[in-house]
Amino acid sequence: MDFDRVVDRRQSDSIKWNYYDEDVTPMWIADTDFESPPCVIEALHERVSHGIFGYAKVADSLYDVIIERKKQRFNWDVSKPQISFVPGIVTGFNLAIRAVCQPGDAVIYQTPAYPPFLSAPESGGFRSVHNEMIQQADGSYLIDFDSFERQIVDNKVKAFILCNPQNPTGRVFSRKELEQLAEICLRHHVVICSDEIHCDIVYHEHTHIPIASLSKEVSENTLTFIAPSKTYNIAGLHASVAIIQSEKLFTQFCRAREGIVGNPGLLALVAAEAAFRGGDDWLRQCIDYLTVNRDWLVENVPRLLPGVKMAKPQATFLGWLDCRETGLTNPQKFFLEKARIGFNEGSAFGSNGCGFVRLNFGTQKAILEDAVRRMSGALSVTRAC
Repeated sequence: MDFDRVVDRRQSDSIKWNYYDEDVTPMWIADTDFESPPCVIEALHERVSHGIFGYAKVADSLYDVIIERKKQRFNWDVSKPQISFVPGIVTGFNLAIRAVCQPGDAVIYQTPAYPPFLSAPESGGFRSVHNEMIQQADGSYLIDFDSFERQIVDNKVKAFILCNPQNPTGRVFSRKELEQLAEICLRHHVVICSDEIHCDIVYHEHTHIPIASLSKEVSENTLTFIAPSKTYNIAGLHASVAIIQSEKLFTQFCRAREGIVGNPGLLALVAAEAAFRGGDDWLRQCIDYLTVNRDWLVENVPRLLPGVKMAKPQATFLGWLDCRETGLTNPQKFFLEKARIGFNEGSAFGSNGCGFVRLNFGTQKAILEDAVRRMSGALSVTRAC
């Protein structure tokens, strides 16, 4: 697979590439600029050639490949009655907190956090509790367990939305960290809703552990959400998976979605199975390519962008750039106006994201290098003034 090949996405229906003016390089929304695996494209062509697109049931073979992957990749035993399909992970965790909370209950999440985490509780009539992670000198983040437990007790929290691997920081939580989180949640009867959408985009020196795989007790207290969308760049097809090993929680989840949220569409299910079954060689090449992009950024951000810091992501294709030492009051606006690069504004990820931008490096290396050099030029002009 030639990951260096540039595909013109401006002539498509891409939100990422058509949100800004044509002279802006978009490095914000979290899909990549790589063609999806050939097996996915072939499977879609074959299904489209059939010519009839009636209501579709989920094939047993899709359940089978999900069960096989969880066992092979994570040594996690999952069964068919524990699997449900949803059109997206955001839909999934919104349903999850509605399934386990009553109006006025509190939901906790760790910041900086994927923006839909911030809005999900209040949209369901629940209270939001944000637990700030601790930033280290090297820019990486640790969990403040004392604060996490204290906030749960003080706010009578009923649900915890976990993101692992973490967006936007790129952390992959260790077994010890996950065990501590799980123990606190079990101790205080807090249900875990775990967003693990980036679980397959983990760099070679790190290992993803599904929190529900820690023990039977933890699995009975967890709703886990996964998807092929980020991994195989098929986000626009909207296929996600809920794994719920508690019969009680599974029933509550199904009741919350009944009559409101259906299954993913036919083509989404076709693409998901093709990706899970045949996309792993493509995925290995993709992670190798992303590793080169990541390492180039880690080496060159401090050299080319004085005052900007970036911790080395352990997973995802997202860089969390700390621009606070540049003196810029709004780095997202500055880089958009002066360098014509479109980033996510850090404050959208919580109050401790102010002064940051999120950079999507899931693109061709030439585009990435050009973007950073334009940022460098914009900063140089500012320093000279």
